This record gives sequence, structure tokens and C-alpha cells, in this order.
Amino acid sequence: MMHDGALGLLGLGVRAGTVLIGTGVVRAELKRDRVRAVVIAADRTTRTKEKVERLARARGVPIVEGPPAATLGHRVGRATVQAVGITDKQLAEGIMAKQTGRSAGGLSGD
Repeated sequence: MMHDGALGLLGLGVRAGTVLIGTGVVRAELKRDRVRAVVIAADRTTRTKEKVERLARARGVPIVEGPPAATLGHRVGRATVQAVGITDKQLAEGIMAKQTGRSAGGLSGD
């Protein structure tokens, strides 16, 4: 489950415009190699797992299991959200660091 600190960073990313909200948008931007990390809802549907999670793994994009879709949606200003993509490298590193308890600065790709 995603830590509160990492969830808080998502809100900052939304305000900064570096967070993509929704399965369709995340999937499209994964195909364009613009996504640095993906947060998927703990109660994600099979479709989200097949469409987003599989594509992120194939592209080597880190995946974080977030809270249930309603909680994830609330954190990004929506009702329910199955998937969120982070396009900013530093934000993605910060979220991953909060999850692992390590300092930021370890994502590959740049």
C-alpha cells in the first residue's frame, strides 16, 4: 500500500501538471515513453491490470500499488481513479523513495 507521504506528492504533481489521471491517458503516454512511474489502485480492474500494468512492465516503468480507487481519486481531485502516471522524473523518484524508505535519485532512463 502506498504511504501517505507518497500520496501527498501526487497532489503536488497534479498542481504542477506532471500527473496523468486515468487509465486511457496513462496508457497513451506510456506508449509515448513519457511516463516515469505508475500508481495503480489496489482494487484495480482486470482491464486496468491488462492494459496499464502489463504495458508499464514491458516499458520498464516502475509501478506502485496505491490505495483503493476511491482514495486515489480523492487525492487527485476525482471520484475514482484506477491509474495515475507521473511524467516528472524527480517526482517519480520522490514517490518511489517514499515507498522504499530510501533517498530519491534511483530511476533509470535518463
